[in-house]
Amino acid sequence: MSDEKKTEERREEEQSAEKESETVVTDQTAKAEELEEKAGDTTQKSEKTEKKTETKEEKKTEPPQGASDAYLRLLAEYDNYRKRSQKEKDNLYADVRADVVTKFLPVYDNLVRAIQQGTEDEAYRKGVEMIMNQFCTTLQKLGVEKIEALGQTFDPTLHNAVMHVEDETKGENEIVEVFQEGFRLGDKVIRFAMVKVAN
Repeated sequence: MSDEKKTEERREEEQSAEKESETVVTDQTAKAEELEEKAGDTTQKSEKTEKKTETKEEKKTEPPQGASDAYLRLLAEYDNYRKRSQKEKDNLYADVRADVVTKFLPVYDNLVRAIQQGTEDEAYRKGVEMIMNQFCTTLQKLGVEKIEALGQTFDPTLHNAVMHVEDETKGENEIVEVFQEGFRLGDKVIRFAMVKVAN
């Protein structure tokens, strides 16, 4: 009996030793697995971190799509504003020039009348002609041109017909007399030519 007990005790001891060794092995296996998981997590985390930094660097070099569109829109708006402002400035300059020239046109008309009047004083006549030439040169420098009228076909956008005459020797709507010279600045008419039209 004592031998049987001893054998049983040995078996129990062996079984408990086996159980302990199994638990140690499973604990060690579990710890090894945990370490592997942690190492894998760390690797994955470092890979994720690297990807995030790469994406941030890409974002820094390339502006977001919405910002790029907004920037292009802003650039286009500014360019349109600049062009519009320049056009308004040019138009304003042309309007002021036309207004100033209009104020001097009565002086031109009086010089024309002075030249047309007959005088015996040749020095006086030459002086008036010199003033007239200087006045015309100044108008040309400002870009002002006379509107051709005499012998031309009547054009309502350039001429103002104040008289009408029947004349078989003249063509249809031909201008036969100019009462007052017309002027234009580029395409803008400063003053219409006052004319007599035939037929």
